[in-house]
Amino acid sequence: FVSAQATIGADVYVGAFSFIGEGAEVAAGAKIMQQVYVGKNVKIGARTIIYPGVRILHDCEIGSDCIIHSNVVIGSDGFGFAPQKEGHYEKIAQNGRVVVEDWVEIGANCAIDRATMGATYLRRGVKLDNLVHIAHNVEVGENTVIAAQTGVSGSTRIDKQCVIAGQVGFAGHVYVAPGSQ
Repeated sequence: FVSAQATIGADVYVGAFSFIGEGAEVAAGAKIMQQVYVGKNVKIGARTIIYPGVRILHDCEIGSDCIIHSNVVIGSDGFGFAPQKEGHYEKIAQNGRVVVEDWVEIGANCAIDRATMGATYLRRGVKLDNLVHIAHNVEVGENTVIAAQTGVSGSTRIDKQCVIAGQVGFAGHVYVAPGSQ
């Protein structure tokens, strides 16, 4: 299903059972494989390839020349809950978005959370292995690579040219200097 209010560029491929929502923009030469969900107002850049089963939720932006492997979820709510005096937790609205810049590759089964406010960023040239979680309001700097089963907690900033091995965990609100390994 392609909304009549979506804008689809030249030579775009859309596979069977995919959904492209109202206000979405898909640039020339993009490939959206089978069973992909592209939400309202999502922008997808030129020549980007999105493999089967990917979910890109409303208001997120994907750059040009990206590769997003199967079963990635981009724009799910961040993990935000406020404790209440009665002992339960109240959900904090997650009103931001995710911005994935050009030449980014995201491995299978990754989850990239939308920001509480503002944006979660994967900067130009970032490469994520399979099973990486990027929490709300995180910024991953240009040309940083992150291996499998790494989790990055909310509001962490990883600067450019970092190399992060598998199964690394980052506490929230930390800063990682450029070129760190």
